[in-house]
Amino acid sequence: MTNFLFAVLTMILWGIAPVFGKLGLGKLEPYTALTLRSLTISLILLIYGAAAGKVGALGRMDPASGGLIILEGILGSLVGHLMYFYALKYGETSRMVPITAAFPIVTFFVGILFLGEKFSWDKLLGAVLIITGILIIKR
Repeated sequence: MTNFLFAVLTMILWGIAPVFGKLGLGKLEPYTALTLRSLTISLILLIYGAAAGKVGALGRMDPASGGLIILEGILGSLVGHLMYFYALKYGETSRMVPITAAFPIVTFFVGILFLGEKFSWDKLLGAVLIITGILIIKR
């Protein structure tokens, strides 16, 4: 049940956050907004890590795992969020967010092709429903 609660809280927070992003992007360029956001998050993480005694774990991480997380950060948090901020700035939030939130479709196919995850018809149906929703919103 805890994982479900975390997922619901994530949904709520990610549902509220784009409103602040859209409002903040009114007078900021996406690059500036992402830089400010990333610096703030990094500072908070460093303060928390220092207070909780977790910063030392950065020096003990497996290099391969660290490299994969860095790649995930570049793709998701840097390039992906920069594109997301451009979409928010120049598009309607109610149209852009559902499209950007459809990333599970990509993950579904990549997971099957590269991670050996099992194909299932219910996952495919979910992907088809997401695509259908995007086509309806795009009108």
